[in-house]
Amino acid sequence: MDWCRYRFRSVWDLPAPHRRVYGVLERVDEYPRWWPQVRQVTRLDDRTGIARFRSFLPYELVVTAQERRRAPEAGVLEVAMTGDLEGWARWTVQPRGSGARALYEQEVEVRKALMRRFAVPGRPLLVANHALMMRGGRRGLSAALAV
Repeated sequence: MDWCRYRFRSVWDLPAPHRRVYGVLERVDEYPRWWPQVRQVTRLDDRTGIARFRSFLPYELVVTAQERRRAPEAGVLEVAMTGDLEGWARWTVQPRGSGARALYEQEVEVRKALMRRFAVPGRPLLVANHALMMRGGRRGLSAALAV
């Protein structure tokens, strides 16, 4: 097992139509307004930006994200990531009852030196940290959609 590789999957059931949820998720430069752990997003061009994240643990991750796929008709948003994390992340948004289901998938390798150094003993903490970040995002997006 490569202790520096991670696969994450989160499912968010949200109280808004899927097209509205997709519209909010595709405006990545607005994530810091509703997702507390996304500290900053700086657009470099129409398809690329730099994002800074920090959750419970006292470290910050910085990634450059480049759009790989934007398919509103399929509800898919996907980016390639480089920097402290290398890999990809994808949202898939589908209708679910009167609301939407947003599936978040991510496959990354940690590149940040400190995190690589503590890969084995720190893995449970990093996984828990990611879960807290995703919980904060789901809560923030639900609140933003309720407005």
